[in-house]
Amino acid sequence: MNAPASPADTLRTTLADVLAGLPPTQAAGAVDRLIAAYRGATPTDVPILRDRADVAAYAAYRMPATFEAVRSALAAFADAVPGWAPGSHVDLGGGTGAATWAVTATWEGTRPVTVLDWAEPALALGREIAAANPALADARWQRARIGSGLTVDHTDLVTVSYVLNELSEADRAALVDAATAAQTVVIVEAGTPAGYARVIEARDRLIRAGFRVAAPCPHSTACPIQPGTDWCHFSARVGRSSLHRQVKGGSLAYEDEKFAYVAATRLPAEPAAARVIRRPQIRKGQVLLDLCEVDERLHRTTVTKRHGDLYKAARDTDWGDAWPPRDRMP
Repeated sequence: MNAPASPADTLRTTLADVLAGLPPTQAAGAVDRLIAAYRGATPTDVPILRDRADVAAYAAYRMPATFEAVRSALAAFADAVPGWAPGSHVDLGGGTGAATWAVTATWEGTRPVTVLDWAEPALALGREIAAANPALADARWQRARIGSGLTVDHTDLVTVSYVLNELSEADRAALVDAATAAQTVVIVEAGTPAGYARVIEARDRLIRAGFRVAAPCPHSTACPIQPGTDWCHFSARVGRSSLHRQVKGGSLAYEDEKFAYVAATRLPAEPAAARVIRRPQIRKGQVLLDLCEVDERLHRTTVTKRHGDLYKAARDTDWGDAWPPRDRMP
């Protein structure tokens, strides 16, 4: 008997089926226009995704990458809060619902799910795509302005993925304030200096509201990175379907999505002792790890063969992982 398809595989297949009627050249043109719109100054009361063609093109372009970035952030959070699973989930500015798929890939079972977004065409396509995922069968897709005036009923988990970049400073603050109705808030932004700055802004606001950081930071105090000198971000590998390659160009079967995130909670959490914040450098007989540590400092450590099993673990460690691995903790 064949094993059931993973949420990632189901999402990829479903996207291909839904978008099969959209000519690749039209999709590529729509993606170029949408990228230009997202990089510009966008009024928060005017949807960028105007119709099904826009939404279909953007889903092909962005949904797989958003899914993988959010799933990576959720996995780090789940590692810090083992044994917990959300009993309810609200996705703010969720569009076609990539984050809802990432939640179902992280925690088994079903739960009440609500997706709030301003763009009705995005909600409609999200609802259509979600029909392929049994865990999203009863999800609510609701139109709402994301920003000032937004209210969120108490829920276990709120996700906010690639939304803050579309909002004014006042609307970003209002969105984060609304999200504090949840036990846990996970915010994901592009892995750029500007995306990191928006994440830090939200992180500080969540901490002031009484949340503690579960990931990626090993602490809930000030970020040790000096503004303007560097930025904290991570990478998720994204498999690319043939349609995705046609829409974005290029021939590789994968790409790496760079993202910044914060996962904050009111629950008891066990953050990593340290977090690998750069791609490890593997050299002959040694591994160099750049770490963010609990005492609010950035530190490079060198793990060599004389460290035995820890050296083997270092060779298997990836950018964004906790260090040392929890099964190696003293």
